[in-house]
Order: sequence, then C-alpha cells, then structure tokens
Amino acid sequence: MTRTYLDWNATTPLRPEARAAMIAAMDVFGNPSSVHAEGRAAKAIVERARAQVAEAFGALGADIVFTSGSTEGAALALAGRNLNGALVEHDAVASWINPTLNVSADGAVEVTDPVSSTLQAANSETGILQELPEGLAVTDATQIFGKLPFAFSWCGAEMALVSAHKLGGPKGVGAVVLRQGVDLPSQIKGGGQEMGRRSGTENLIGIAGFGAAAEAATRDLADGMWDRVEKLRNILEKELAESVKCTIFVGKGAKRLPNTSCFAVPGWKSETQVMQMDLAGFAVSAGSACSSGKVKASPVLLAMGYDKETAGSAIRVSLGPTTSEDDVLRFADTWAAHYQKFRARAA
Repeated sequence: MTRTYLDWNATTPLRPEARAAMIAAMDVFGNPSSVHAEGRAAKAIVERARAQVAEAFGALGADIVFTSGSTEGAALALAGRNLNGALVEHDAVASWINPTLNVSADGAVEVTDPVSSTLQAANSETGILQELPEGLAVTDATQIFGKLPFAFSWCGAEMALVSAHKLGGPKGVGAVVLRQGVDLPSQIKGGGQEMGRRSGTENLIGIAGFGAAAEAATRDLADGMWDRVEKLRNILEKELAESVKCTIFVGKGAKRLPNTSCFAVPGWKSETQVMQMDLAGFAVSAGSACSSGKVKASPVLLAMGYDKETAGSAIRVSLGPTTSEDDVLRFADTWAAHYQKFRARAA
C-alpha cells in the first residue's frame, strides 16, 4: 500500500541537508568542552549550528540555548515562574502554567498582563495564530518556526521555544531563545555547558542537524514553498466542504498556519477516523487524545467553546513541502467515502 504522510505538525521527515550535517558530525568525536584540537573541532560545529539557528530565527547566537527539545525548553523557561496561560497551549507548556486566560470562539487568547503570561505563536492542533503582545514572558514558537516569516527580534517575547524535528531536523534537540539581558537559571546542574544555562555534554550530531535544517527551512520559506502548501490546504478544505457539507472547519476565519486543517463531523469519533484513514494509507492525527485507554475530548476545542461531541470528533490534517495535489484529493475522496459509511450506519 502507498502511504501518504499528512501529519507534518507531529513531526517531519529528516531533510537531506540535516542528514548530511549529522553524518559529517559523526566523524568529529571530540568533546565540545575540551580545549584541545579535537574538542575545538566539535565546538566549532556547535557554534556554527547556533549561528544558523539564530539567523533563521532572527536572534543573536549568544542567546540560543540548546536543549533536548521544546518540552525540556518549556521546563527550563517556565519552572517556578507562576505564569498565566490558556488551555489551548501544548501539554508541555500547559503543565507549568495557571490556565486563567480566556479564549474566544475563533481561538484568540486574551492576554491582560503579558509580563506574567505565556502564549503560543501558533496552535499545533488548529493552526490558529496569535498576536504576541510586547513584553510577553514566553512564547512557544515550535509550530510557526520555518512555516511563516517570524523573527524573535520583533515578536515581543522575552523567551521562545523551538524544536528541530518540526522543520526537518532530528528529534531530541531544540532550543530556548532568550532576549538579551534575560536571565535563565539552569534546571540541569553539572559542567556549566550552554553558558551555564543547561549543563550536559552537547548533542553534537543533533545540534549539527538542527542548524542545517533551520538554514534550509529559511531558504524554502523565502522561495515560497509554504505558499504552495497553503494552496493545497485550501483545495483540501474546498473538496471536503463540497463532499461533506456538515463538516465543521475549526479556525476557518482566523489566521492560521499555511499547512493545517482541523475539522470535525459531530458524532464521528476522531480516533475512529484516524484508524480508518491509517488503514487506507493516510497518516493523520486526532483532535482528541487517548490516554491510558480513555478518550478525552480536545482541551483546545473545548476552550474555544465547542461541545464535547464535536471536540471528540475532530481530526487534524497537516501538510508539508512534499505533499502533492494528488495526495490531498485522494485523501478527500477516501475520507468522504468513509463518511458515507458512517452516515449509513448511523441512520
């Protein structure tokens, strides 16, 4: 069976540029903290990647702190800070915040005190973008990085979280980005790596891949790659709307990531749809999460005011640079055919 990957917000295929950089780094065995020639060679790879990520993200290299990913970055940036946020945040952030901020029906979060708040730049489930207020404490930029023009220098936040595997880099590496002068107490004590902000011998191979992926992602963005993806997303939604007229598109009228479509048919459970699409050869995600065998309606959609039935019936399709028009048309046809079967059983 031909497999069609439509879950790019979950993770992305490794870019050739990242793969090449990682293979080259495998032959550099020195410890980046060592002062001899072997150590300096390894350190040079880390610093080159730091500069690549900084340039791609519109930040200063000295203020890029490499981590194991956005989840560790969230812990590093948020632990002990007692910040406010909304229930639309990713679990990695939501577990550290006070969920006190209101969310509108179109997914916009109302931030009354930016200094004591965190706010995602883009929602991974719905693709909805947020306006980041000046002075914001922390923003999760994991999903927006590489998909839309975004510069840390003008985003207004004190800190930002990013992860390599969302833009064609390897899993297990990411960064916290800091505004100049912002302090970041270390949560991992040890040898004082990453300017004393995150101890532990650097993941040299992963960092090399991250830097190369960030550089390549910036080039693709400038070349209009994601404009093409947005056109495909719009074709997909047009096909779905015409074939299944009761489809609810979440965030349809809001500014969204160019590749993301979250939609629901109330009563047709999301986990059922995901399994049916998987068996048909399509990888998509559920808008509701399964935990310990229990199905829980999406907190994101519930926070936006959707009822439990709708929140438990949403799925997410997220496209990428290698997605074709044939891919989205075949998915739309397959999904609509399964909807007809669902409707016949429910009659």
